[in-house]
Amino acid sequence: MVYAAKKFINNPNDVVTEFIEGLVETYPGLQYLDGFPEVKVVLRADVSAEKYDKVAVISGGGSGHEPAHAGYVGEGMLTAAICGDVFASPPVDSILAGIRAVTGPQGCLLIVKNYTGDRLNFGLAAEQAKSEGYKVETVIVGEDCALPPPRGIAGRRGLAGTVLVHKVAGAAAAAGLSLEKVAAEAKCASEMVGTMGVALSVCTLPGQVTSDRLGQEKMELGLGIHGEPGAAVVDVQPVEVVVSHVLQQILSPETNYVPITRGNRVVLMVNGLGGTPLMELMIAAGKAVPKLQLEFGLAVDRVYTGLFMTSLDMAGFSISIMKADQPILDRLDAPTKAPNWPFGTDGNRPPAKIPVPIPSSRSAKSAESQARPKELSKQGRVLEAAIQAAATVISSLKDSLNEWDGKVGDGDCGSTMHRGATAILEDMKHYYPLNDAAETVNEIGASISRAMGGTSGIIYNLLCKAAYAELKANTESEVTPKYWSKALKSSIASVSKYGGATAGYRTMLDALIPASQVLEEKLSAGEDPICAFILSAEAATKGAESTIQMQAQAGRSSYVSAEMLATVPDPGAMAAAGWYSAAARAVKEQYQGSS
Repeated sequence: MVYAAKKFINNPNDVVTEFIEGLVETYPGLQYLDGFPEVKVVLRADVSAEKYDKVAVISGGGSGHEPAHAGYVGEGMLTAAICGDVFASPPVDSILAGIRAVTGPQGCLLIVKNYTGDRLNFGLAAEQAKSEGYKVETVIVGEDCALPPPRGIAGRRGLAGTVLVHKVAGAAAAAGLSLEKVAAEAKCASEMVGTMGVALSVCTLPGQVTSDRLGQEKMELGLGIHGEPGAAVVDVQPVEVVVSHVLQQILSPETNYVPITRGNRVVLMVNGLGGTPLMELMIAAGKAVPKLQLEFGLAVDRVYTGLFMTSLDMAGFSISIMKADQPILDRLDAPTKAPNWPFGTDGNRPPAKIPVPIPSSRSAKSAESQARPKELSKQGRVLEAAIQAAATVISSLKDSLNEWDGKVGDGDCGSTMHRGATAILEDMKHYYPLNDAAETVNEIGASISRAMGGTSGIIYNLLCKAAYAELKANTESEVTPKYWSKALKSSIASVSKYGGATAGYRTMLDALIPASQVLEEKLSAGEDPICAFILSAEAATKGAESTIQMQAQAGRSSYVSAEMLATVPDPGAMAAAGWYSAAARAVKEQYQGSS
């Protein structure tokens, strides 16, 4: 049995009127005429025909292209938008109602996309309005560049470039120009823009079955905003290839669709067709700009990326390129209250990228202080041995950690920790200033941050940053065991503060907290520091193993059943106990070997 596509709608026949109701509830500057379902007109709430002393700019067409056209109603853009049913031209009576509602003595301009139904219905409404005494001008927009120059009377289709024409005309009208001059600017703008669309899927009408016309491995070049077939169906290509093809088609000197040549200034619009994530649209924009600059020799003065004229839920995008001069840019930059015109796109463009700022502490360091010393001090040799042992043990635990994490997490704890350990061992050969304990700990954090990623990387970087701050505050020539103990305690406090976990939450802290407590206690009691370190490592191991009896209250494990948790210890705690214990043993061996 074939089912209609899933949609968040009620009756498919009511989608346009219910859309309009939601739109005006969202934007208080908009109203609609009380003529549902025949008359579906959105208009500015601050305009009445009797008092309006500027040219009214009206557009519209079939619905399903939102935010076009109703989303562009507002001061500085459209005065009214006439909404047809989905993909159906609005009826003459609805267009006439819109004209009568907002047109004052200065007259109105109708901006019409080049489709037969729109041309006929808006044309008849214009003639009727003129017979009633209204001053009316019409501009037809047909900027499709996908198909060969058409024969006969059909002409090129109107696409997303129409929105740029709306903005130019609306700004001209807001500036107080006459109807003739507003129409002239709109007509000129319509002749300066070219558009082509591409799609991975066709759209699905409300209440209808989703079409599988393109399948999983094909894409369509040049299809229309109603899903009409385009120029060609081809294999899916990387977006960079697609963008190149579209730009070549729009700017082809053979077809001469738009009067754009090298050295010209242009505006770029990357328009989502409804089902394409903004991330993908931005990728397309990011590829289009340098191609326009380097391959076509054009100055890209403005870039608009987002949803401007969609095709319901179609997965695809269109690119529009408009030849621009300063008057055109002034119109595009002019203020508007239209809710769906993009903000923050005007003005001069600074460089797209700037250098990453270097922390003042790092920039103040000499190259020598950031490198491995040629000769290690006693403390440096002990620190190197501890780091070497800790990282090596973590790599040896990789498979066990992944196995445990596969039952209570996402199965990559061991792999993540192994990446960090490998980076630490590699960086220690060249970059760690091992004779300076504080700076070495800071560099370990940098290695972890670069290599590990994810939550584990952040947590271990926090550990290192807090320990670094504590060790840096040490004014003595060597870092004493008590300072190491304070550094560990500060690290735990930092992770608990930002991560929210504490003892008993089934995390790495269940290994480090008992270790810190035992270390502090033994050192305060005057215990031999090496013995205190070993005893604290035993406490870390015992704490990690006890997590098998705990219910997780943090991290991904908190979503796992108690029964599953009771089968394995927390992998993060076991990893922490592993490196801590390895470091303790290495320190003991270093001091015993030298005694």
